[in-house]
Amino acid sequence: MTARHPEPPAPDTPPGGPRPGRSMAGRLGFLALSLACFAYLYYRLNGAAAREGLSLVGYMVQVFDTVQWVPWIGLMVAYSGFYFLIDTLVATRALTWFIKPIRYRDILPIRASAYIISIFNEQIGKGAMAYYLNKRDGVPGWEVGSVMLFVMFCEVFYLLTWATVGFVFSGTALPEVFGLIPYIAAGAVVVFVLWVLYFRGTILPGNQLREKPILHAFKMARLKHYALFLVLRSPALLSAVVVYTIALRLFGIEASFLSLLGYLPVIFFAAAVPTPMRAAAITFWVILFPENEGQMAAFGFVQHNFFILFNALIGVTFWRRAQRDLFG
Repeated sequence: MTARHPEPPAPDTPPGGPRPGRSMAGRLGFLALSLACFAYLYYRLNGAAAREGLSLVGYMVQVFDTVQWVPWIGLMVAYSGFYFLIDTLVATRALTWFIKPIRYRDILPIRASAYIISIFNEQIGKGAMAYYLNKRDGVPGWEVGSVMLFVMFCEVFYLLTWATVGFVFSGTALPEVFGLIPYIAAGAVVVFVLWVLYFRGTILPGNQLREKPILHAFKMARLKHYALFLVLRSPALLSAVVVYTIALRLFGIEASFLSLLGYLPVIFFAAAVPTPMRAAAITFWVILFPENEGQMAAFGFVQHNFFILFNALIGVTFWRRAQRDLFG
């Protein structure tokens, strides 16, 4: 009887599984960031309440009482629905570019259902999409994962592009630290050029890293795909600029569309940090509008969390369809 050789370990899997030390360090880092954000918010809000001669609770109740809630809810429901449609379109086109044609309506259930998981972590939500397509359509999981990586990579440059546009038009009205945006953008252009040249084989032609299945989408991508991503994704951000400007006014804060074009990409970066209740994003609003601490803390809290939770509610409406597609 011929002896069977043990199966080789899966590529890219570190021996002995994930490293607990690195995972623990990451958790502690996010915990420290969360605590720092909450401490800063408490300090600013408590100070604002003291200047008004109120307790912190009384001050925040007063802030929430002044909000025009009914038009705000209608505005946010419409925006969440529009964002979902654009988000699904981007995912559908990226999968079609790099794997195989997939119908828009076939992606709707899993894109919506992934929002439920995204309450905790956006990246895990994208991983759920990869699992779904692998199980339902037999698409190789690594290749779907590569498309999700392509989308996340492009998100960074898409936000930076619009942050730069916002800086060009309203740089003098933005906080001084936003003056770093042109330098960051210039560095990003260099990184992007080197990235594209590497995956075309111009740089390090003998290197085999680009052949990994998880990088499949980057190897196939051409400049037109990056440009099309920007075109397809931009309506979501431009609509957000309009929605957030109107929403701020419903909270009693005057803001211009151009200033929000500079702020929002940076705040959306902060919202992607997996801190409790998106503490980093809430803190950014208070930093950017320091004269309205209470309104901005309330705005940041309800704006980001309503968006996340309402998207999850959209996911609940598609959940049974997604289960039926997977399990029959």
